Amino acid sequence: MSGKAASRGLITMSVMAATMMQALDSTIANVALPHMQGSLSAASDQISWVLTSYIVAAAIATAPTGFLARRFGLKQLFLTSIVGFTIASMLCGIATSLTEIVVFRLLQGLFGAALVPLSQTVLLDTYPPEQHGSAMSLWGMGVMLGPILGPTLGGWLTEYYSWRWVFFINLPIGIFSFLGLSATLPKIDNSGARARLDVLGFALLSIAIASLQLMLDRGETKDWFSSTEIVIEAGAAVFAFYLFFVHTMTAKKPFIPPHLFRDRNFVSGLVLIFIVGIVLFATSALLPPFLQNLRDFPVVTTGLAVAPRGVGTMIAMQAAGPLLRRVDPRKIMAVGMGCTALSLYWMAGYTLDVPIWFLTVSMVVQGFGIGFVFVPLSTVTFGTLSPQDRGDGTALFSLLRNVGSSIGIAAAFAYQTRMTQVNHAYLTEHITPYNPAIFQYLNAGDGLTKAEGLATIVTEVSRQAGMLALIADIKVMMWGVLLATPLLLLFRRPSPSAQVNEEALLD
Repeated sequence: MSGKAASRGLITMSVMAATMMQALDSTIANVALPHMQGSLSAASDQISWVLTSYIVAAAIATAPTGFLARRFGLKQLFLTSIVGFTIASMLCGIATSLTEIVVFRLLQGLFGAALVPLSQTVLLDTYPPEQHGSAMSLWGMGVMLGPILGPTLGGWLTEYYSWRWVFFINLPIGIFSFLGLSATLPKIDNSGARARLDVLGFALLSIAIASLQLMLDRGETKDWFSSTEIVIEAGAAVFAFYLFFVHTMTAKKPFIPPHLFRDRNFVSGLVLIFIVGIVLFATSALLPPFLQNLRDFPVVTTGLAVAPRGVGTMIAMQAAGPLLRRVDPRKIMAVGMGCTALSLYWMAGYTLDVPIWFLTVSMVVQGFGIGFVFVPLSTVTFGTLSPQDRGDGTALFSLLRNVGSSIGIAAAFAYQTRMTQVNHAYLTEHITPYNPAIFQYLNAGDGLTKAEGLATIVTEVSRQAGMLALIADIKVMMWGVLLATPLLLLFRRPSPSAQVNEEALLD
């Protein structure tokens, strides 16, 4: 038993390393973009392809994970993905031109896409059903903490070393993960080796996802649907999704098995993880610009200010695993949704002078809420799926989380830009010589000329407009969380007999 426990522990650590490595790279490069731009002599619109190429490649390559695992074996696919991702990371670190780093980031996305769904599958297969809650809490820590800690670690490495270390840091992690899984992960019989890929279904889904990701990533810089490029990408996404749906319903062996969607818990889990992706990544994307541009925080301080959310997530995930053995998962998720909504309510009260302690408390509560949703959600979503369907199920789960995050970030920034313009116009209406406060300020004997005083007022109006826009964005997310909470009723209630059996096994 001790040898089996040691082997299980090494598998867990190796899987966690691979998960954290991939999750970190979804955000760690963001803060290093300005440094990359100068080093590689790239324009601001060109350097964004460092992010876009990775996101698009990862989104496309996530979908066929289940098929590839059946075709080539889970262990072989996992190890190949780790090796490919690690080598691609090294190549990104030594890139000398924009073309090179975009190509290498493309490879990074292609190899890294399978790491998260495969790690979830491995942990579900490694641990017995009564310990799935604890296994998902460990897995969730890697998935959730990676994007949260990414900007902090990326900012620190870029500030004190070089942007290249943002990629070099993956080398020791990848080597450890590869050696650990090579020694401990059993080689499962490849019963699906003769399975054929639904080429048409995969092609249609790839076109749809790639078009959607490009539209979301480039929409803000291209002024959305006033751009021909965005219109074409939106049309291609809608048309390809429609054809994919029709093909899936009519083909004999479609790319995604339709019987997966007969499982109520699985479908409900996909909907909820989509919403969690929107809230988690949208708030992660909105806070750094607020702290850097409106509060004048440096990059490293900004990362440290956001990091407490990771602390809250870690605490919740450690507590959620044991609680799942005794408490209805829906109740745990309801508490998590409530904490998330409460933190967003507090954030809606932010000002340009918000105290650091208040920001920290709201971040910890939000992290706690997201952790309390994610662990039971990951457990109940796959609790009723057969082991044969877990590969496809975990791939879809990761895909919906990523698509939700892309839509959430794009929608949040678009709405914030719109509300900034609206608030700026409203506030500017009151900047007139007939406003007593403005007249008194411009004529105050503080040593400022009227031109300097007016410039100061314009700057302050822009800051206030940005603050009001952020508050509007957060309020929308808060209402989204509250309206999504009743979806918890769609999950099946765990059967009493199953709970009794679990408790008997635990005792």
